[in-house]
Order: sequence, then C-alpha cells, then structure tokens
Amino acid sequence: MTFTYLYASSGQLMYEASPENSAPQALHRAVRGCRHGLECRQLARHAVSTATMIHLFNGFQNPFGGSERETLELYRLLSADCRVRLWATSSRASEDLMREFPIRRVSPATRNVPDGGTYVFLGAHWRNKVWPYLIPRPRRLVYVFNTFHPKLLALTTHRSRLLGWPGAELVLISDFQRRMLRVEGVVHPSPIDIERFSPGPARPNRPFTVGRLSRDTADKHHADDVGLYEALLANGDAVRIQGGMPLKDRLAPHPGLELLPQGRFAAEQFLPTLDVFCYRTGAHVETFGRVVFEAMACGLPVVCHSYGGYADHIRHGENGFLFETTQQAARILAELKADPGLRATVGHRARQTVERLFSPQAQQERLDFYRS
Repeated sequence: MTFTYLYASSGQLMYEASPENSAPQALHRAVRGCRHGLECRQLARHAVSTATMIHLFNGFQNPFGGSERETLELYRLLSADCRVRLWATSSRASEDLMREFPIRRVSPATRNVPDGGTYVFLGAHWRNKVWPYLIPRPRRLVYVFNTFHPKLLALTTHRSRLLGWPGAELVLISDFQRRMLRVEGVVHPSPIDIERFSPGPARPNRPFTVGRLSRDTADKHHADDVGLYEALLANGDAVRIQGGMPLKDRLAPHPGLELLPQGRFAAEQFLPTLDVFCYRTGAHVETFGRVVFEAMACGLPVVCHSYGGYADHIRHGENGFLFETTQQAARILAELKADPGLRATVGHRARQTVERLFSPQAQQERLDFYRS
C-alpha cells in the first residue's frame, strides 16, 4: 500500500492519503481546514505534483519508430497538467532524440533514476535488467503493448516476486490486437496530434500520385507491391514512397518513381503530396498503423490491406478501402484515379473519422487513465 503524509512546519499532520483515504479528497479537506493558508497551499501543490509523477519508458532507438512517436505524443499531452519524465531503456537510444527531448538514461550509479509514481512502459520492458531492483517501487505499473509477440507479453506482465512491483495494467492499441492475443486490457489508440495534418493544395497539372510512408525495413513492404508499382508507372501514374530504400534494387529507375529514405520529410509534409495512400506490409503486421490515420487526417483516401489494426476503423467504400489481393488494389486505385469526386468524398469522411477517434474528449478520457 502507498501512504502519503503532509505536515505543516508546526508539525501538525495536515494530509494523509492511503487506499482508504483517497489523495484528492484528503488533500482538499486538509487545505480547506489549514490555518497556515499560504504554506499549506504550497505544500498541497507539491503533494499533488508528486502524486501525479508519471515516468514514460521507451527504447528511443528510432526517431521514426511508431512506439517512439507514441511515447513522445503521450508525453506532450500529459505534460499539460502532470509531471512527466522520459526514460531511455536502451543503451542504443538515438542521440538525435536525446538532444531534441528531455530523455534521461537510467543510471543508479549517479542516482539518475525514477523515484516512484506511475511507471509506463511503451514498446519496452524491464526484464533482464538490474536497475529495476535499484529504484523506488512504483505506485502503478502500466504496459502499453504494441506488438503481437506472446513471449514479449509474458516478459512484461509476469514480474519477479523479488522486485515487489504492483501487478501490471495492460494497455492495447487496437481491438484487432486484443482479438489476436486473446488478452484483457484497455484499448487506447496510439495518440496522434491530428491538427498537424491537413489536405495539400490542388495540383491539377501533375500525374495521379500514389504513395506510402514507413520505416526503411524490408518487413514493412509486401513482395507483391513491386508489381503493383510497376503497373502504376506503366499507366503514367507517379509513385512516391518514403521509407522505400528496401525497394531500390527491386524497382528499375523511372521518371515517375521517387524512393525516399525514412525521415526525409515529416509525415505532415510528405502525405499531402499524394492523391491516394496505399499501404500493405510484409512480415510485419500493424497492430494499429498510425501512418494510416495520419494519411486519413490529411483527407486522403486510404487503400489498405484488410489485415491490420487500422481495418477496424475503415468502412470499405465510405471512409477508405480495404483489399485482399493485388488485383483488388489495382481496381480500386484505377477507380479513384478516374473519379476525383470520389477521392474528395472518401477523403473528407476519412478526416471526419480521425476527428472523432482523436477528439479532445476522447483524448482526455484516455489521459485520465494515466492520471488516476
């Protein structure tokens, strides 16, 4: 159990919070009855900030990785009214991220360690490390699980008795993931600041442009996509792929083909240059697929393979399109090329979908989970 006490300088006990005496109510009574008004209010603010300390843990290895971006967006949102700290769990954390954000490395030797509160692990875990045994016990332990690997799930949820940490609360990022894993947990879509994204200006004199965005890893690309891109190029369309370095040796140079490395442009700059966002992965299965929602936030019609966390939010033919085969994808793309009005209508509904999914009210309800 966690107990918190608040004393005035006179030695009088002003505030006691325990599982039976919840912190907000006890603190309110203490401040209201305090005879040392200013002093007590200052102490109260300190107690609240300590009680709401949230520590976010991530490997922070890839500046363009989904879990890294999720962690940083959660940090931005929670920092509005909570004390939040970022911690790198990997010795190979990106130096670029370490310079850009206030990310700390866990170091018991220098006493640079989390000091209790709520520990939130996002795409990371504490197993097989020494430092968890050398830091204060958390009040809450939360795992934001964003993969499909059952072994990793076991690593993150089965804690050592010697550690003495509380039971893990599991957060999943899609209903699709929950169905596949057959586990219980709350579902929070990966937070996205959709106001960063908007439709691009009309470009009537350019070719019909199909593209996608991902990390530069082979498992993000499906083997059959090469043939699809070649067919588009043969029809006079443009293909623009950021994160396309794995395809350099598989696609012949073409005036309409642009293969960019990951991170060349920010997502909000790259996506509006497309007419349609087309997405399918290889061995990697998207538990959520935040880039799909970023494309929808840009008012783009999305054409995606039906197996992924994003599919639960796409109504085929209304706010996007789902396909099973390359032939189906090619037919959908041809239909969208021939009908600009259809592109505009579906893209508008796509934007409405993400506005509901990431509305201020929905975001606040998810953030309250971490604040409690």
